[in-house]
Amino acid sequence: MTLAEPSPLKPASSHHARDFVFTFSYESYADAHKRGMMRPPDRLVSALINSADVRRILVADPYRSWVTSWARTLVDIQHRARQTDKFRHVSPMRIARADPVDLAGVEKVYLGYEAIVRRAADGAGLERPAFVTASPLVAGFADLDWTDGALYYARDDWLSSPARRRYWPAYREAYQRIADSGRAVAAVSQEIIDRIEPTGPHRVVPNGIEPSEWLGAQPAPPAWFERIPGPRAAYLGTLDSRLDIEGLEALATARPDVHIVLIGPVPDHGYIRSLRDRPNIHIRGEVRRREVVAVLRNAELTLLAHRRTALTEAMSPLKVYEYLAAGRPVLATDLRPVNGLGSRVLLADTVADFVDLIDPALGMGIQEEPARASYIEANAWGTRHAEILSLIGG
Repeated sequence: MTLAEPSPLKPASSHHARDFVFTFSYESYADAHKRGMMRPPDRLVSALINSADVRRILVADPYRSWVTSWARTLVDIQHRARQTDKFRHVSPMRIARADPVDLAGVEKVYLGYEAIVRRAADGAGLERPAFVTASPLVAGFADLDWTDGALYYARDDWLSSPARRRYWPAYREAYQRIADSGRAVAAVSQEIIDRIEPTGPHRVVPNGIEPSEWLGAQPAPPAWFERIPGPRAAYLGTLDSRLDIEGLEALATARPDVHIVLIGPVPDHGYIRSLRDRPNIHIRGEVRRREVVAVLRNAELTLLAHRRTALTEAMSPLKVYEYLAAGRPVLATDLRPVNGLGSRVLLADTVADFVDLIDPALGMGIQEEPARASYIEANAWGTRHAEILSLIGG
């Protein structure tokens, strides 16, 4: 399918402003706000809220259970959405804490979810809104005949997620329904497009960069990071089953002079337990967004230390775009989504094989500022968002 080249969302007012509905997948607006609106769906929501080409927008959380909502409300109170005439927010509630696994049950649940969102959209005065969802189940099981077009923003292949194996039949059915419906699909990798096989407008739109975070003078490193001897190789991301533990152990053993710094949330501390006794592996856990930028702009090397799985093959690793925005050389597992990202991304079959790439990467040094700024501009989120939204026209 041939698609017209999009233009970025306009900062000035437009005579053709549209109404939008956006629904998250499994996290809420408060979750996004707590982490600094940094993940791809968060970025898209922020762009829609701030665009003068959007007249009104309703943002919908996934279902939450009445049983546990009181505790979550206390934690999230300072991150609640501040509603305006333009921006409204809805958090659909139910008794159940989890989705059913049978297809009939899933369909009933998500038709009910759609009804709640539609009532909220009507109450907010939205008129034939464009509908954008990050949830495969909403995209597949909702009717959406009241909208002015629907788009599924696919940043993960849920059908490859081991943590959600019990829902794989529902995801498989959702993908089939998305394809049959002709709904638009913007996916971060070709693997996801291949899995869904959409019949409507579709394109691969990889992750991007927020220029305001990365341009400008180099920030000072956090004190804890400055105390770690160099050269330092930083990994940013959730420390979970994507991480090649055995490869990191082999790398740390082969190059004791290189200090590996792992930054990100740890869902299962047992998974990374064997790394904690390594003197040249430093596990920092989750840090604030400004610290992330400061660490990457002061590291000597950066790592995409993933295992090769169906899940990692379908990702567009946001971290690699941010590593390159920081001007640092990248050592990456040779996965399809990181092929073709330039000569500063050095690829190896496994993380253990990074040992042969460390010295060549260190020899590259920090990228010169004009080239770094050019890369950031070429991969800005604004352009990515225009590509995504071009798929639902209007």
